[in-house]
Amino acid sequence: MIKKILLALLVGLIIIQFIKPERNISNAQPAPMSEDYAIPENVQGILNKACNDCHSNSTAYPWYSNIQPVAWWLDGHIKDGKRHLNFDDFTALPLARQNHKLEEIIEVIEEGEMPLKSYTALGLHSEADLSSEEKNSLMNWAKAQMAMLKDNYPADSLVMKRRARPQAENH
Repeated sequence: MIKKILLALLVGLIIIQFIKPERNISNAQPAPMSEDYAIPENVQGILNKACNDCHSNSTAYPWYSNIQPVAWWLDGHIKDGKRHLNFDDFTALPLARQNHKLEEIIEVIEEGEMPLKSYTALGLHSEADLSSEEKNSLMNWAKAQMAMLKDNYPADSLVMKRRARPQAENH
């Protein structure tokens, strides 16, 4: 009985190797952040090594991304990362949203939420395990971009508007 179960698991693992998610390698940059924001070389280097795999339209896939179910897990992280922040679509966002995203960059770095621990675990992507200096460079850059927005746009254009709650119908 155990042999049959192990054989079924092995066959299942082999079959799922042929079911692969679509790769995030379009290189499309419909509204890249670099279009409207100054990104110093050192900051771009940090973004390239620690952020862009999940927060752009082009992921550099490691060897283990060819193994299922790992590829599905990575695909989920990439889709979630792009949903929260995509540097290649950044300037298509309203100004208030851009400002808020810059604020979130600072927040997730300060709180140690980014880069994800799973991204740098076991020595994988060790280059993305940012030093204090690199974290400070990113945060200072984001703060400088927020200051640039504040200097160049009306204050009310940088504030996220609260969504109106639907009123309950009276019956």
